[in-house]
Amino acid sequence: MEISHGSLVLHVPDSVYRPSDDSYMLADAAEGLQGDVLEIGCGSGIVSLTAAKTAKSVLGTDVNPDAVACARANAERNGIGNASFAEGDMFAPAGGRRFDAILFNPPYLPTDESEHLHGHLNRAFDGGKDGRAVVDRFLVEFGLHLKPGGRVFLIQSSLNDLDKTRSLLEAAGYAVETVAEKPFFFERLYVLKVQRRA
Repeated sequence: MEISHGSLVLHVPDSVYRPSDDSYMLADAAEGLQGDVLEIGCGSGIVSLTAAKTAKSVLGTDVNPDAVACARANAERNGIGNASFAEGDMFAPAGGRRFDAILFNPPYLPTDESEHLHGHLNRAFDGGKDGRAVVDRFLVEFGLHLKPGGRVFLIQSSLNDLDKTRSLLEAAGYAVETVAEKPFFFERLYVLKVQRRA
């Protein structure tokens, strides 16, 4: 499938998460970012490649090897040379690096075993029973990879307890701002900007 977003033209196979409203919301938040940028769960590369237009460098990671291959091909297709992609879980491919911005659209749908998909694509959707299995891991780890003054842009759904996310971040010393939100039939999506308080 071919998808266009701004000046980007992306090819997305069936085995890779197809950009949806959450992807476009995060891509919009990525516009104009500077410095070194990390995206967890790069999928087709739409967010990483949007950020790469203005950033110094972008690293996109994904547990799905098909997504990594897809994002690399889309970078080449669009003539973007400052974005690299690596397979691995969460922050593992980043090693000890720190970033000026971290972007994450986590799997946030509450799911039980009967709703699991076959193959790698399940990891793009499956947020565990309460939709927080992955985002809670992220909230514990991201501070180790953020430069002083760095920012996080995080997709959050009304289905997986926005108030809990906000409370955990604020208790850890971060300021949280909702920079975008969009209502849908069964949920509301948010883009949170997270930055350590001065």
